[in-house]
Amino acid sequence: QVQLVESGGGLVQPGGSLRLSCVASGIIFRFAAMGWYRQAPGKQRELVARISNDGITNTADSVKGRFIISRDNTKNTMYLQMNSLKAEDTAVYYCNAGGELRRTGDYWGQGTQVTVSS
Repeated sequence: QVQLVESGGGLVQPGGSLRLSCVASGIIFRFAAMGWYRQAPGKQRELVARISNDGITNTADSVKGRFIISRDNTKNTMYLQMNSLKAEDTAVYYCNAGGELRRTGDYWGQGTQVTVSS
């Protein structure tokens, strides 16, 4: 059974930083493509960034230069470093596993709320 557990969300002021983590179990993590998605109220879920099993990344234009996706295969963990946060980054952030670099996988975490507000 695949489990994805996100953590690290919270309330941050505009211009601040947060780091999200996603710990995976039930999959062979080092072989899995992974990704972060987000969904703001009243909007569709959208891609934030994906990372292949060997570390190649694909990042949405809206966060490029501010957000960095990474992974540690020794810890079965994926990260999203979010810098220079803006109000429009407010959303529930979801971890995704499987698929390929440019194809969404089948497995989802429960999500973690990120709120950017002064």
